[in-house]
Amino acid sequence: MYVCICKRVTDKDIVNAAEQGVTRMSQLKECTGLASQCGKCARDAKNIFREAKEQARQMNDLFHMA
Repeated sequence: MYVCICKRVTDKDIVNAAEQGVTRMSQLKECTGLASQCGKCARDAKNIFREAKEQARQMNDLFHMA
C-alpha cells in the first residue's frame, strides 16, 4: 500500500528500511524522500515505521538467542 503518494513510498519500503537498520525517522525520510512534500503521510508512516522497527528488533533478538 502506498503511504506517501508524492514520493511513491510503500509500507513495504518502510518495513525494508527498518529491517536494513534504519532506526530514526530522519534517516527514513532521507533514504525514501518520505514526508518531504505535502507531509500528509507523516503520521501513518511513523506508526508503520515504529511497528516495523519493533518487529525487526524482535527478529534480531531471536536470531541472536539461537
